[in-house]
Amino acid sequence: MSKRDYYDVLGLKKGCATTEIKASFRKLAMELHPDKNPGDHTAEVKFKEINEAYDVLKDDQKRAAYDRFGHAAFEQGGGRAGGNPFDFAGSFSDIFEDLFGEFAGGGKRGRRQNRGGDLRYNLEITLEEAFKGRATQIRVPSAVACEACSGTGAEAGSKPEQCPTCSGIGKVRAQQGFFTIERTCPQCRGNGRIVKNPCKQCRGSGHVQKERTLSVDVPPGVEEGTRIRLSGEGQAGMNGGPPGDLYIFISVKPHAIFQRDGHDLHCRAPISFVQAALGGAIEVPTLDGGRAKITVPEATQSGRQFRLRAKGMPVLRGGGMAGDLYVEVAVETPSKLSKKQKDLLKAFEKESAEGTNPEAEGFMAKLKEFWNGGEKA
Repeated sequence: MSKRDYYDVLGLKKGCATTEIKASFRKLAMELHPDKNPGDHTAEVKFKEINEAYDVLKDDQKRAAYDRFGHAAFEQGGGRAGGNPFDFAGSFSDIFEDLFGEFAGGGKRGRRQNRGGDLRYNLEITLEEAFKGRATQIRVPSAVACEACSGTGAEAGSKPEQCPTCSGIGKVRAQQGFFTIERTCPQCRGNGRIVKNPCKQCRGSGHVQKERTLSVDVPPGVEEGTRIRLSGEGQAGMNGGPPGDLYIFISVKPHAIFQRDGHDLHCRAPISFVQAALGGAIEVPTLDGGRAKITVPEATQSGRQFRLRAKGMPVLRGGGMAGDLYVEVAVETPSKLSKKQKDLLKAFEKESAEGTNPEAEGFMAKLKEFWNGGEKA
């Protein structure tokens, strides 16, 4: 069976750019990789085919020979000693670096750079501060670059040396068939460098622990668990890598009067049974420090809620929007009554007519019906 044209194998046209060859191979390699197609013999054959095509077309000299002579340029061992002109491991490891190198923290050549770790800081605020917002300063202990060695980890007058095992890459490769497996270098632990004369200040790590003071703006409307990110304020990176981030987690202290439910606030206001019976007006506090007046109508029952619009919590980045305040009245039973007060209540009880206590009367009627086996009294 004659071989397919290498350009057709990669879905390309003759004369295409090298970047197009690499991009096409990258896409096909991910689709046809044996790990993604277990037991699929057709995919395995195609995977070998695209590796063979890529190994030729990515190389300028081999590509020129192929463009001139076609497959005949590599027949009878003409391409490489040993009669195998195609290095599948080299082809896939080349694209492997592009696919996964960025996650390993470094490039093909040069030192391996590691991003610094993220930090967490727990900040407790009051409900009033969550309502109004707060500008504050926090002190955060974190790893920063050692000033004595400028972050190199080496004593003054010396410098880190390139790791001889991985040649400064931070990774070592082991070939298994036509696959190349990459692992962190065991000698330098992925740093790509070895410090023979470590700095006494940081003991060769290149970092020291230091407490920093940072400014934090807590916006109005934050809730329990809100996370504020300070980019680049985490742990320092390794080998010139970028620093991590600092995440500030907000917790809100319980309030003596108000309970929060999303953007709404709730509070409980006790009233006397005289106010509940005759009606009247009461004043309740608002979280901004002000007061609000509520008109209580006659015959108000315990548990009734009154809604005050836009007196709740501000909506985070809501452009001035706010939740509501719900005030629940609780009718208080009087205590420590004098003899005169008791006598007045007894007189009131004698004067009470049917319908004075509709809820109690309705409940008693249901009880009698229940005791009579479902028959109304």
